[in-house]
Amino acid sequence: MKPILQAIDVRKQYASHTALDGVSIDIPEGSIFGLLGPNGAGKTSLIRIITQITGADAGEIRFRGERLNPSHIGQIGYLPEERGLYKKMKVGEQLLYLAQLKGLSKAEAREKIKYWLDRFDIKSWVDKNVEDLSKGMQQKVQFVATVVHDPRLLILDEPFSGFDPINANLLKDEILALREQGVSIIFSTHRMESVEELCDHIALINRSKKVLDGPVRQVRDAYRSQTYEVEGRGRLLVMHPDFEVLEHKERENGHFYDRIRIVHGTPNDLLRYLIGAGNVEVHAFREKVPSINEIFIRRVRETQPDYVPETDSVLA
Repeated sequence: MKPILQAIDVRKQYASHTALDGVSIDIPEGSIFGLLGPNGAGKTSLIRIITQITGADAGEIRFRGERLNPSHIGQIGYLPEERGLYKKMKVGEQLLYLAQLKGLSKAEAREKIKYWLDRFDIKSWVDKNVEDLSKGMQQKVQFVATVVHDPRLLILDEPFSGFDPINANLLKDEILALREQGVSIIFSTHRMESVEELCDHIALINRSKKVLDGPVRQVRDAYRSQTYEVEGRGRLLVMHPDFEVLEHKERENGHFYDRIRIVHGTPNDLLRYLIGAGNVEVHAFREKVPSINEIFIRRVRETQPDYVPETDSVLA
């Protein structure tokens, strides 16, 4: 897939703080691209440069092959982590105002707003002030404001914040539907389970530098360690130089769980060994492929040994 957006050797300095140090990424068209990193890594600085809130000190951003310029703003939608609705304005008036700022005529704006209010089943909110809505309801309105002008590139920063599970799934379905329509999405979040579900590609920024980049499947494959989980019943005792037991748990009624790394050989070799290990029934045998969360923590710690994950975000 060709990139809809390219960041090429982007650098940004704030006084004595380096926010971005030679970051280069390609956002494939029609994909969901996870922009990941711990707090303070440089993600927000890159997003602000893409949305032209600030400029890069060096390097460049290219949008569909052209150097990024103000004419591209109408093709970009941005949902910031810190929401920006006017609390005293009515929902309908606010959406109309924001849609016209994006270049829609009043008639076009009304038509698009009606479509999205119907889609989210929120027509009854049109005459309510934003401040009278719950946080999750405000989030829906903010999302409508982000997509109402049919952007080709969407930037979503923690889009599920404030949503209960039902509405989070509703928004997730809308994001996937937009991708199917060819919209490209930059998805910035600390919630790695959402990355696993939604993203086609990821890039990880830490301490202002890109430290990981690629399609999600390739990234996970690169971190495979030939480790397998085995569940069964009986007394399992692995004593073979080709296999290393990383974890062993005895469970109720004679059941066990083992995590075993293959030092030499193949999964079939391990399975044959287990089946021939005497009074053992093998009930489950599966590869332990690292999650994006595990890869995130491992890669950040490789570049920042003192990193401590936030229990309410990365490990949630």
